[in-house]
Amino acid sequence: MSDSLQARVVIVGAGHGGGNAVAALRQAGHLGPIDLVGDEPIVPYHRPPLSKAYLKGTAAMETLKLRPESWYANNGIALHLGRDARTVDPVARTVTLADGTLLSYDVLILATGSRARRLAIPGADLDGIHYLRDLRDADMIRDAVGPGRRLAIVGGGYIGLEAAASALSLGTEVVLLEREARILSRVACEPLAGFFDAYHRARGLKIVTDAQVEGFVGLDGRVSGVRLGDGQVVPCDAALVGVGATICDQLARDAGLTCDAGGVVVDDDARTSVPGIYAIGDMTWRPMPLYDGRMFRLESVPNAVEQGRRAAAAIVGKAPPAHDVPWFWSDQYDLKLQIVGVPFDSHRLVVRGSIPDAKFAIFHLSDAWRILAVEAVNMPQEFMAGRTLVGEKRVVDPDLLADTGVPIKQIVQGPPPAP
Repeated sequence: MSDSLQARVVIVGAGHGGGNAVAALRQAGHLGPIDLVGDEPIVPYHRPPLSKAYLKGTAAMETLKLRPESWYANNGIALHLGRDARTVDPVARTVTLADGTLLSYDVLILATGSRARRLAIPGADLDGIHYLRDLRDADMIRDAVGPGRRLAIVGGGYIGLEAAASALSLGTEVVLLEREARILSRVACEPLAGFFDAYHRARGLKIVTDAQVEGFVGLDGRVSGVRLGDGQVVPCDAALVGVGATICDQLARDAGLTCDAGGVVVDDDARTSVPGIYAIGDMTWRPMPLYDGRMFRLESVPNAVEQGRRAAAAIVGKAPPAHDVPWFWSDQYDLKLQIVGVPFDSHRLVVRGSIPDAKFAIFHLSDAWRILAVEAVNMPQEFMAGRTLVGEKRVVDPDLLADTGVPIKQIVQGPPPAP
């Protein structure tokens, strides 16, 4: 029997990356001991519903778990939950936990992810100011919303918009403050952002752009408003800050792993610069095979799952699975946004469908008409077609894409990609 199948594996991080890497190892035939370390006191769970179904109270905690607790015991997984990993010694091949526990490893997988970026402004320590990253955060926000409550959201990204839609559905009065000239400024093209802006406003969300948040004001130690740069104070009973994430790479840096501003540098199979150590998920600065190997950081569940599978295959000595085409999603009201690909060097946008009817897809094309990415709203067939077209680096006539009289299936079944 191969030694790789018996290797002792320690996984630090019990989010989507770590939780799926455990299963991928067992599915790949790994037989050795596995230790899973997580700083939350519960088994790995789905995080995307925290701003949607869970926040609205339509999903229970038990339904969020990636796998039931019994699965870990039945598969020989030693859980170390509610404990941080403090140090990694790559020479001795050990991980030291906050309570002093010393775990030895043959192979280490780091899946420490990222944390919500904090605002360092006056009043930031007042009660009632929330960030949304884990279950505890979501529970506190659930207690803060409802009829007669006022919620201020700082940040007009997808998390902020999803939370706004959920809070509005519960009868909360919501105002969203975005420092840029438009919402979704870093993550969506202008036509898509404009659509979501209008859709939210029509449902009662007050959106303030070019809003420079300078501090929070409070009463008796609890937030009562958000102070803007022009002196205006936006009153609220609670505030949610969603201004991006900070990579949790300090453990890796302290262990001497090569890191970039974008995270821990890894190869196609999630190997780091130190033998025996892999890194997966939000914390990694990874190659993008579909985009000529350029390096990028992907913050998505599919990325964490893909890297976990490729790391597992490498650890047990099996051929790696095919690379996935990057994809993302967001649910807001009755809208399902599905995105495939990353619009690096996007040259032209082609809209297919009807933006006013909330059923459309925006195709990002290169200057050679290669499809780089697709943003689809309530058009699942276009999204699925996009996975093929982006994955095959397909070149398509823009006029053909825009013509809804031509079925998307026909476009997919068109001429094969150039060799």
